Amino acid sequence: MASTIRDVAQHAGVSIATVSRALREPGVVTPETRQRVQRAVEELAFVPSQLGRQLAERRYAANGIVFPDLSGPYYAEVVLGYEEVTAELGRAVLILSTHGRAGAADLVHRLAGRCDGLVVFGRTVDDDVLEQLAGRGTPLVLLARTPLPGADRSDTVNAENTDAAEALTMHLVDAGARTVTFVGDPSLSPDLAERLDGLRRGAAARGVEVAVHEPGGMDEGAGATAAAALVGRLPDAIACANDELALGLLTALRERGVRVPEDVLVAGWDDVMAARYAGLTTVRQPMRDLGATAARLLDERITGARTTPVHQVLPTELVVRATTRRTAP
Repeated sequence: MASTIRDVAQHAGVSIATVSRALREPGVVTPETRQRVQRAVEELAFVPSQLGRQLAERRYAANGIVFPDLSGPYYAEVVLGYEEVTAELGRAVLILSTHGRAGAADLVHRLAGRCDGLVVFGRTVDDDVLEQLAGRGTPLVLLARTPLPGADRSDTVNAENTDAAEALTMHLVDAGARTVTFVGDPSLSPDLAERLDGLRRGAAARGVEVAVHEPGGMDEGAGATAAAALVGRLPDAIACANDELALGLLTALRERGVRVPEDVLVAGWDDVMAARYAGLTTVRQPMRDLGATAARLLDERITGARTTPVHQVLPTELVVRATTRRTAP
């Protein structure tokens, strides 16, 4: 009869979970324990199975990721980066979108019960939900969100926002802008609030102010609506909270005879593929890297390879294109 992982644990004098960790992540156990487990494996001719390891550790071999919405290229890129890494790690991905769904907190709790850990994006649920999950020992990585109180309870992954937004404002002012409007709702996410803070910081350094227009959405349709509201009294420059807003706004302005960049400068954020074809000035985010980094950090939490918290901020880059590049007269 073939030996089981329980036989190896008894032979080595350790727990079943320790045997599984020693075989899967040998670096997380002491050399002495690793040697004892290895001797037991050899003496019992034990052949580990993936299913056995999962059952021994009560693992599902699945990670969950929670988004506020799945529409648009930004979320798609983040998911691609996340899925690429989880596939390399031999894990499945369970995706939950809370957009427009009642009982989001209950849905997140149910998802947590079906996977080994969660990545939670933005303000999909309140802190108290995450604190309950952390209190139950659910491994958590927060993406585009500030840490929970008591920073050791989760990891965080964010893109840099403030410095890039400051650089964007200074570029707009250097291109001739004296009035700048931010199109976006800073209450929707910490990312958007940081972008507005950075724009204001850059504006203050150059002696101008930033107005705010909340478009009621983050897609191209909301951008078109914003254009209709702003066209009667155009600012010198419009900085949109993402590229989708900026692309919708660009199209609507041009349909109304507004010239970009001659009449108004327009910038976005993210650097999605369509922005490159449209010649849109934007701030490039490492969208796939955000998802990939979150996946790696979550795996470290799940396997116990690391217990200390990590709060990682990935760099962004201002990309200047035609929509803010005025030629000399």
